Amino acid sequence: MNCCAIGNVMDAGTLFQGDLAPWIFTQQNGQREIDLIIPGLSSAESITTIEEAIESLPHVLSARINFTGRRLLVTWTDADFNPNSIAKTLSELGFTSRPFDPSGSGFKADDAQSRMLLRAVAVSGFAAANIMLLSVSVWSGAEGTTRDLFHWISAVIALPTVAYAGRPFFRSAARALSSGQFNMDVPISLAVCLAAMMSLYETSTHGKVAYFDASVTLLFFLLTGRYLDHLMRARARSAVSQLLSLAASSAMIVDEAGVPRLISATAIQPEMKMLVATGERFAADGVVASGVSEIDRSLVTGESNPESVTCGSVVHAGMMNLTGPLTVEVTAAGQDTFLAEIVRLMTSAEQSRSRFVQIADRLARIYSPAVHILAGLTLVGWLFWTGGDWHASLMTAIAVLIITCPCALGLAVPAVQTVASGVLFRNGVMIKDGAALEKLSAIDTVIFDKTGTLTRGNLRLVNAAALSPAALALAAGLAQISRHPLSKAICEAARLQGITPLVIEKSEEVPGCGLLGHDQGEQVKLGSRFWCGMPENETQGLPEFVLVKGSRAPTLFTFEDELRDDAGAVIAALKAIGTHVEILSGDRPAAVQRTAERLGIELWQAGVTPQAKLANVHALKDAGRKVLMVGDGLNDAPALAAGFTSMAPSSASDVGRNAADTIFMGESLMPVLVARNVAIATHQISIQNFTLAVGYNALAVPLAMLGFASPLIAAIAMSTSSIIVIANSLRLAFQFRQRTALAKSQVQGLTHLEQRAA
Repeated sequence: MNCCAIGNVMDAGTLFQGDLAPWIFTQQNGQREIDLIIPGLSSAESITTIEEAIESLPHVLSARINFTGRRLLVTWTDADFNPNSIAKTLSELGFTSRPFDPSGSGFKADDAQSRMLLRAVAVSGFAAANIMLLSVSVWSGAEGTTRDLFHWISAVIALPTVAYAGRPFFRSAARALSSGQFNMDVPISLAVCLAAMMSLYETSTHGKVAYFDASVTLLFFLLTGRYLDHLMRARARSAVSQLLSLAASSAMIVDEAGVPRLISATAIQPEMKMLVATGERFAADGVVASGVSEIDRSLVTGESNPESVTCGSVVHAGMMNLTGPLTVEVTAAGQDTFLAEIVRLMTSAEQSRSRFVQIADRLARIYSPAVHILAGLTLVGWLFWTGGDWHASLMTAIAVLIITCPCALGLAVPAVQTVASGVLFRNGVMIKDGAALEKLSAIDTVIFDKTGTLTRGNLRLVNAAALSPAALALAAGLAQISRHPLSKAICEAARLQGITPLVIEKSEEVPGCGLLGHDQGEQVKLGSRFWCGMPENETQGLPEFVLVKGSRAPTLFTFEDELRDDAGAVIAALKAIGTHVEILSGDRPAAVQRTAERLGIELWQAGVTPQAKLANVHALKDAGRKVLMVGDGLNDAPALAAGFTSMAPSSASDVGRNAADTIFMGESLMPVLVARNVAIATHQISIQNFTLAVGYNALAVPLAMLGFASPLIAAIAMSTSSIIVIANSLRLAFQFRQRTALAKSQVQGLTHLEQRAA
């Protein structure tokens, strides 16, 4: 059943209490699936617990969590299976759930959580700065009443801050404990609360040392990381939202009596007749029953050039009707449309689990119980050693909880990625997903789309120099009334040659054919070969317009999509370092072959659909290849999401940019090579940071367990380990400059050789 059929949009912040049956989608093979959102999913170690619990239900084939989107996709076989048992199982684990609604998608709840986290970061940061100033006075030698006053002021600041800013960790820890589970938020909550309570005890008993600064500073660092992680996941989820926005919400249908009426897109059924006006999107898949027009098919082919359609032409939901009204006989609607299939392809690609996520899941499951065991052993050991001294034993256990905080381990990769992202941005590369750099360092295959990726996406009149000024002036006179890309190219060519377009009488645009007018009493046509009476010939594989005036011989205008200036040099440089390069394009074979030959790319495919692109990516991945997918169109989105990593130009469609891990700006293709080269340095320093972080824990934890580190020293040690990791990451800026300069020199040298050869 079409999940969009639910009329009202559920409030994103409420728990779904209704029947899940209307949200089930039935696949062609009879399997059923449901897509749920789990708002409270904030820790990676919960993934395995949830998946195993759901897969243990009878008839369930698979349960796969997309941690980025907090979504759970469950597939089963038996038609009698009750999907409400999934929600019940999740509730028993301490998680609420609701159906994934394409019209809402939970984005309102995500915005609220983003604001909550940002407020918590601001409050904890402000509090940490002020408490640190007070602590400096105590460290400087304040004694007696003065010291107690500073401690009480710190308490007044710290305790409300811990209660307010610590809520994300406290709620997650409580949920995990209530279901008999442990996650990373449990030791964090224990350390923060115990440090705050022991500090309050020390303050009330006139103790010399309080640890309010340690608890609040710890919260600030952890909240900052959680907020940045939330932003990254929100950006990743927006790709599906952009695709869904292409679907029309209503359609004009001709009923059996021949009367047009407007209905909701969710009510469209096959065999209905749908009227699509100029400028509207198709609300369903179908076949043109009457009318002639041009449509934007970039959703399927990735090509920006309009395509002529007439009776019998196939159209798909989400495409735009450009120049003339059409009557379409519906063949598929709702979840059976081509657009819905692309959305499912993207969702399936996002559900795939990378090697890095699997390693992180395993580490997360080990780390939480290890921290509790170490702290518990420390408490018991010190109670035994000191003869029951609870104060000393508890303070030592708190120090262990704080010193084992995984801040340095957590910063090992993000710190490098932050430095790398900043330097790459200044070189025209924007990193959307931190894991992209690590993946870029390991790629061995690059798949390019053609139009808008290897080319600029701007058509140019190739044979302008061979045309007579009179022919170009006549063609420009007709072309200036049209917004067709080929017409724009003719007008631009005339402008560059300083030719003034002629004034054409009675000019008009004929949908699907071309332009028509009169000059000096003779009819003038500018359009397709067939319309202008010229034999078809696509041996060149280039777009063409034909100009005919009266009975004179026709004039041929040939166009070409310009290659990026350094495309050939970048391809050559990638091949020189052993990278396998391919082209997958939805364009015509002759055009793709011409581009491949000019760039020296031996392996190419033309007329490739989104499904075929995705299948090619999966086939290469199954063969052990690590694929970088570079594309710009809607039809590239599933392959971009499925690739080992992906890049898109800033000129790409919104869906393409959101599906890609990396965006490169400007007219140059060199950022692809720059990102590949500098990613290697990022990976190397990430490994160094991991070594430093693990080494810190190997040294600091035994010292804390032996009592050589108070909670304050533990907090300082934890912060110092983070500073060391950050300092090591800053070294990357120098290596980036070297590798960027190397990549630029490679491309500039090869480009110069190409220009000399030309």
